[in-house]
Amino acid sequence: MNAKTPIRILHVDGDSFFASCEIALNQKLQGRPVWVGGGRRGDGIVIAANRAAKRFGIKTGMACFEAKRLCPKGVLCRPHYDEYRRLSAEMFHILEEYSPTLVPISIDEGFLDFTTMDRHVWRKTSPENYVKEICQRILREVKLPVSAGLANSSRLAKLATDAAKPGFIEIPPGSEKEFLKDRSVRELSGIGKNRQRALAALGAETFGHVAALPSPLLRQKFGIWGQQLWLFANGLWSEPLLLEVKDRTTISSNTTLPYDEPDYEAALTFTLSEATRLIGQLRREQLQARELGLTIRFTDFSEVGSGHRFREPQFQNSVINTVLEAVFRELMGKQFKPVRQIRIAFWNLARLDTQPTLWGRTHAERWGALDDAANLLNVRFGPTAIMTGAQLALRELEDAFKNPKAKCPFVPQREMVKKLWGTDADPLAHKGEWEKRLAKVSKQLQFRH
Repeated sequence: MNAKTPIRILHVDGDSFFASCEIALNQKLQGRPVWVGGGRRGDGIVIAANRAAKRFGIKTGMACFEAKRLCPKGVLCRPHYDEYRRLSAEMFHILEEYSPTLVPISIDEGFLDFTTMDRHVWRKTSPENYVKEICQRILREVKLPVSAGLANSSRLAKLATDAAKPGFIEIPPGSEKEFLKDRSVRELSGIGKNRQRALAALGAETFGHVAALPSPLLRQKFGIWGQQLWLFANGLWSEPLLLEVKDRTTISSNTTLPYDEPDYEAALTFTLSEATRLIGQLRREQLQARELGLTIRFTDFSEVGSGHRFREPQFQNSVINTVLEAVFRELMGKQFKPVRQIRIAFWNLARLDTQPTLWGRTHAERWGALDDAANLLNVRFGPTAIMTGAQLALRELEDAFKNPKAKCPFVPQREMVKKLWGTDADPLAHKGEWEKRLAKVSKQLQFRH
């Protein structure tokens, strides 16, 4: 790449994604205030609301009954997470045709690298027309509205998208400082409250204030991050878009039971079943856990929790579930209230070498081969084709668990990349196939404009 070629990163974000998905699934909702409810029965709190609903004051986190009071003619939709995943995949499959590099960061947003597009694509069109073509195609084919921002870094592109909604904004090279001048530092993705307070103590509440501060002062106060923030505020920070598939650092499950469970043995059965699912996922990713945590929330929303650290990283159900059962029984020994929610987490993860051989030379290899075989059968014949004793007992115990509802689809970037392009073994295995589509689509657009 020529050193003088300005970096151009596009950020694309679905507008009120869950609510937009419900409208895409039911076109009769078009033009009406719509919000999606969470909780056990889909009528707990608002987890998404479209723009028509937001005009009535409906916000994420609000109780659904309060939303109904504010907007009696609005529509409450229960979430359909599997459909959200499907629509998300369709949206990303369109996006990956328009750039050689796509980095998904959540179910409804991602970044595209447009750095060299002026030489290859934009000769007979403009960035604005090109991006509008993308947005219109997603709306036409997937029925989802999206907004976008184009800038010299992923951070600034995201700020541009927020300013554009609904629509598109480009921040041309050289105008970054002017765009940021009056914007609050709170808008920067990833900035925490402690840093906000520390900046406010220096009199810096906007990026314009930050730009006016001495660079050495920010470097002394915040280290390298302070230096980067000063460069960003002055429009001097640009960064290439990199697709990195990293190992996860933690895995967790947070499940509200179908109803308050007074039987602690039934709650334990669910805990062990869910832990088995998480452990299997870790082994498929060739990881093992050194620490675990368990939190139990009761019907009055009070909680108890504890954890355990293993001497060595562990990957076996028998070892981990034995410890998890002991933690559960210790926590619940003096309790009497029904269980509402169970949260399990594994962290401090380490690599696990479980190459899938038939029987394996080591214990780890044999477990890896078993996991691969079980996962293949569950993919081919359904999620209950192969179950552990705890999972089978859970389904025999409660009808509600025979067809468990889909989990909320906030998946890590690593898993999204794998679903788009690759396999468990190589998340980027088929990326080349999708890159070939870019040339074809780009050529068509050149003739169109």
